[in-house]
Amino acid sequence: MNSFVVADPDKCIGCHTCEAACVVAHSGNRLFEQEESEIAFYPRLSVIETNEVTAPVQCRHCEDAPCANVCPNGSITNKEHSIFINQDTCIGCKTCMLVCPFGAIQMVTAYRDGQKQLQSGLRSNTAGVPSRKERIVAQKCDLCEESGNGPECVRVCPTSALRFIDQSQIEESAARKRMASAQLLQPFGDLSGF
Repeated sequence: MNSFVVADPDKCIGCHTCEAACVVAHSGNRLFEQEESEIAFYPRLSVIETNEVTAPVQCRHCEDAPCANVCPNGSITNKEHSIFINQDTCIGCKTCMLVCPFGAIQMVTAYRDGQKQLQSGLRSNTAGVPSRKERIVAQKCDLCEESGNGPECVRVCPTSALRFIDQSQIEESAARKRMASAQLLQPFGDLSGF
């Protein structure tokens, strides 16, 4: 079973600390060396605010992931209990973004070693001047797998509104619910009349 991060809207205060932590976690130390105009601020989760609710929304790492099912070249796979996008092979077709029921996938400019990647074949023609076009790829929550420390958004949330859920926690939760359900039946213990 895939792991995921879930938010408690009753605890979220809409501070966007999770978004900032996500960008920092995926930028390495280079983020603080860059000029403000050079910073690519692409968090892999989005804090959504309405009149009724405030909560970060991100990939749920679906078991039967629609994004992986429609990816035309197999760039989205299941990797170590999560759904992973290989941005090196992503062609930026946007199909995954269209089918994600949570709106958790966005298209972003591809970077490598802090530099924007340009397409080798496609050119743009702006004001009669042909130039190489930026490479655009799909991006979503990867549970900060490369860090080895778990999701940074969970670690920094000041109100503990975000929780990392793995298979063992799901099994424990189901066991607690079954126990509570059994205890609710105790007043009706004598079923001999049925």
